Amino acid sequence: MKLYEKTAHELHEMLTAKEISASELAKNLFERIDEKEPEIGAYLEITKNQALETAKLVDEKISRGEEIAPLEGIPCAIKDNICTKGVKTTCASKILENFVPPYDATVMQKLNSQNVVMLGKVNMDEFAMGGSTENSAYHVTKNPHNLERVPGGSSGGSAAAVAASEAIFTLGSDTGGSIRQPASYCGVVGFKPTYGRVSRYGLVAFASSLDQIGPLTKDVTDCATVLNAICGLDEMDSTSTSAAVPDFTKSLVNDVKNLKIGLPKEYFVSGMDKEVEDAVISATKIFEKLGAQIVEISLPHTEFAIATYYLIAPAEAATNLERYDGVSYGARVDGADVVEMMTNTRTEKFGAEVKRRIMIGNYALSAGYYDAYYLKALKVRTLIQKDFTDAFKNVDVVLAPTAPTAAFKIGEMANDPLKMYLQDVCTVPVNLAGIPAISIPCGFTKENLPIGLQLIGKPLDEETILRAAFTYEQSK
Repeated sequence: MKLYEKTAHELHEMLTAKEISASELAKNLFERIDEKEPEIGAYLEITKNQALETAKLVDEKISRGEEIAPLEGIPCAIKDNICTKGVKTTCASKILENFVPPYDATVMQKLNSQNVVMLGKVNMDEFAMGGSTENSAYHVTKNPHNLERVPGGSSGGSAAAVAASEAIFTLGSDTGGSIRQPASYCGVVGFKPTYGRVSRYGLVAFASSLDQIGPLTKDVTDCATVLNAICGLDEMDSTSTSAAVPDFTKSLVNDVKNLKIGLPKEYFVSGMDKEVEDAVISATKIFEKLGAQIVEISLPHTEFAIATYYLIAPAEAATNLERYDGVSYGARVDGADVVEMMTNTRTEKFGAEVKRRIMIGNYALSAGYYDAYYLKALKVRTLIQKDFTDAFKNVDVVLAPTAPTAAFKIGEMANDPLKMYLQDVCTVPVNLAGIPAISIPCGFTKENLPIGLQLIGKPLDEETILRAAFTYEQSK
């Protein structure tokens, strides 16, 4: 039986009905990993023994007639920048190649409390810096729909593992679109919650005011189920919100009647693939048929979002990555003195993209340029936030493409970082504004590459975009 093809909620029903065992399910996933991993390369670390031990615990619980949680016994994979106690967390970087965290991230504590079966840690762009998973220090992950294409990034391993059915669901992190863009490229569901909804404790920081952990799943129901498990206030994270966490599965209602959906003209940029644009416009027509009202809106400062993001994010990254100096933890390359040792360590162990962003960040924060660049970027960020605030006075949801193109070929943008950065044009405004957004599949190109549709919501209003996404998904 191809259990690996099923969703988490289907598998939960099968486990509770004793049609399958958690151990059988875990073994089925490892067989799938053995089959697909040589060509996909989604994983950096496999945790088979640990997974089978957890599955056995779940089976014992079921045999005693005890009730199990919605994700109990469900196999998942975790992006390698989320700390896992006793399991290597490398951030796909050589500088952390042997780092084994002595503690679990809060999201892992929450998943472990439900006895979720962790299959392993998945590949990513080094320190989450990139949009293709080509910047991993270990290997390039391939798109399951076309092995010559990238899976997106930085959560490319997370998206590819779900798309290839090498995991039932995964966790990723989203700083400028790093959950939604790979979800779009790989044809899965990816959700970036409101900033603060999910604790960042134990997430290795890239840009602290932008980073947010979220799920990648096979459908919207699974997405809501995982959000239920990972959201909530955490005293270990000062940016964690105290807002009450609803049961997100209750928002899975097949109804968008009278829902006002905003269509921002600025998101349909020149250079956007015609097939992507057509697929997104077709989706708006489906929403209209289902009873939603489509309203054209303007988000006038969108054109400045990329420039703003690529000043703020590298500035925060430069600060966060100062700690990797070969002294406290992580790799060390010896030198004649401490300065040479630090220089050698960073030169040898950081990849090209990480070095590029550290240099951009330090430049933007330097004494002569702080006001001209970083401070101005913060002011523009406020204007971008205001654009969304104003838009949401008239609409309930904003609809846009997730990415301007489908997945590009491996190596196609390797020598043109600016072109790569422009792939984030539809996603970075959401992170700058700190609001929630989901990417759901909305079609395929003529080359059979997935296209993603993005639904953006008001702060802390994950429920409305989940309802809209669920309704759209049910209509297909």
